[in-house]
Amino acid sequence: MTEVLMGGKKVKGRKRHIVTDTQGHLLHVKVHAANIHDTVAGGEVFKAALEKHPTLKGVCADAGYRKTMKEFVRNVLKKTISISERITPGWAVLAKRWVVERTFAWLNHYRRLSKDYEIKTNSAETLIMIAHSMTLLKRLCYV
Repeated sequence: MTEVLMGGKKVKGRKRHIVTDTQGHLLHVKVHAANIHDTVAGGEVFKAALEKHPTLKGVCADAGYRKTMKEFVRNVLKKTISISERITPGWAVLAKRWVVERTFAWLNHYRRLSKDYEIKTNSAETLIMIAHSMTLLKRLCYV
């Protein structure tokens, strides 16, 4: 596990990146150390999602994924990328970003995902997929 020095204190850190469809269903998950910037990791995450789902035409991302990822997606992957920019100062719903945020909210209902209990990133990714599968199964049972 990576430890990042923040404010003189060692902090264990991870970042979770997910790729969803327009309904918020999980297509790909990547968990990595927090010292890798979002713009660098985002391109690799979308590339891995494209390998699993080659029919993807593009990606929508928030402003944290601009520059490096935007160039990578356009120039290397030859796909479209739409970065949602802040429209007004203060809090506002950003177009299409709420889909991913809603999926993270669904995943937050699972206690095992509330903290970084897992030592290996691939087991953390697996638990995210299991949690999402449980969410979908619950919906099937209530229909």
